Amino acid sequence: MRPVSIAPRLPPPHRRWTLPFFYGWVLVAVAFVTMAVGVNARTAFSLLFPAILAEFHWGRGVTAGAFSFGFLVSAAITPWVGRLMDRRGPRPIIELGVAMMGIGLLLAAFVQTPWQLYLTLGAAVGGGVNCLAYTAQALYLTNWFVRRRGLALSIAFSGVGFGSIVLLPWLEGLIASAGWRSACWELGLVVLVLLAPLNLLLRHRPQELGLEPDGDVTAAASAAGGHAANVLDRDWAAIDWTLARALRTARFWWLSAGYFGALFTWYLVQVHQTKYLSEIGFGATEAGWALGLVSLAAVPGQIALGHLSDRIGREWVWTIGNAGFVLCCLLLILLRAYPDAPLLYAMIVAQGTLGYSLTSVMGPIPAEIFEGRHFGAIFGMVVLAAVLGGAAGPWVAGFVHDRTGSYAPSFWLAIGLSVFSAAAIWAAAPGKVRAVAGRVPRLAAD
Repeated sequence: MRPVSIAPRLPPPHRRWTLPFFYGWVLVAVAFVTMAVGVNARTAFSLLFPAILAEFHWGRGVTAGAFSFGFLVSAAITPWVGRLMDRRGPRPIIELGVAMMGIGLLLAAFVQTPWQLYLTLGAAVGGGVNCLAYTAQALYLTNWFVRRRGLALSIAFSGVGFGSIVLLPWLEGLIASAGWRSACWELGLVVLVLLAPLNLLLRHRPQELGLEPDGDVTAAASAAGGHAANVLDRDWAAIDWTLARALRTARFWWLSAGYFGALFTWYLVQVHQTKYLSEIGFGATEAGWALGLVSLAAVPGQIALGHLSDRIGREWVWTIGNAGFVLCCLLLILLRAYPDAPLLYAMIVAQGTLGYSLTSVMGPIPAEIFEGRHFGAIFGMVVLAAVLGGAAGPWVAGFVHDRTGSYAPSFWLAIGLSVFSAAAIWAAAPGKVRAVAGRVPRLAAD
């Protein structure tokens, strides 16, 4: 027999442009531009990779290892990013990331040895992007939105796609005409000049301006019910979650495992895709455009699936994203035997429109399980697992290729880890702690 009501209904969404609604979307716009430039500045390594190999003739594992080393540096600082965000807010953290990325790119123009490559394009760029991209943006934007959380983060993160279609072809042309060193120098200037002043607008929580989150529970509803309207597991939600408490739960470890598997596949494909496509018959310009088109194809997928996650639940969208990467890897394997345009475009859609939709729920999933005063520290540790996956993927693919001459074993491994990632998020079950906005009225009616 079903209960008459699981939870009171959420209050209806605002129908007019209120000040909190407006400023929250201003922050989404700032995040959009920051992601467009910052994330693509790191993605540019895939375009720089062939030119660096051609100049120095280092092994692929050694050269791709610089990208992986950046992830290891990012992994070391990720827990501190979350803790500092809890204490200081987003501005100092994101501005630090801008400075690290900009200076790292400028200094990369003078690289002569592997350790210099690891220090600049690896540590500085890889560590800096952690302070300004997905982790940092998810930590504070989730405070500004409740009802439209998935939509807001998906729009912010879709900036990566818009940036890719502008920055990556420009950078590819610059590498071809002036060399990869000039490309690093000019990209570093773009990062510093555009992002440093823009991120002075950031605020950690709407309460700092006397505002409320868009779609948050009203004071009257809180007084009447004592719980947020979308809370399903009240005992779990009532706990003051600290990092130490979270580490003792199975949900935390399922989250971490799921994020590791997803990012392993994501960056394995992203770093090696351009070189792989050029080796199996596509031109350098065509391979470079494919990388940009993947991020552009991600824009409608991220926004649509982020919005859909607010209606049907985060687990379903996470599964769709991993299914996209499974299909992407299968198509990459087929492309070696059949290197034609239709398969290439299908791979771009699978990777971009479906796979990249993972970003729209990376912030909401742990927020709905461990929401509270110490969420930054907890999320930082979850992202640590994701960063380790992102570091392992490119290195493993380069290592395996150096020894076997093939990317196929790595693509099959990535397929297995994507399937595991989807299963792990279902085991973590964020939808059993808090219902998304689209599920609350349905649950109340059951």
